[in-house]
Amino acid sequence: MASLDWDEYKEYKQYCVQEDKLRMVIGFIKSYYNVNSPSDMYEILHQDDIGNMMMRKRAINDAEGLEYFIFNI
Repeated sequence: MASLDWDEYKEYKQYCVQEDKLRMVIGFIKSYYNVNSPSDMYEILHQDDIGNMMMRKRAINDAEGLEYFIFNI
């Protein structure tokens, strides 16, 4: 599984208008890695310390929780 490229994320972040940082990272994963599956996104975020912290802050403990977060505004 891919690991987050934070340097590329910083570049992406400059042009993003999203307020929520986790939603911004999810948009980056969709755009940069071409990943649309919540389970794959969860694995990428779970393996990264900062991504994992962002999910824990929102009580996202599994791929289903991330899917719920993504599709419910």
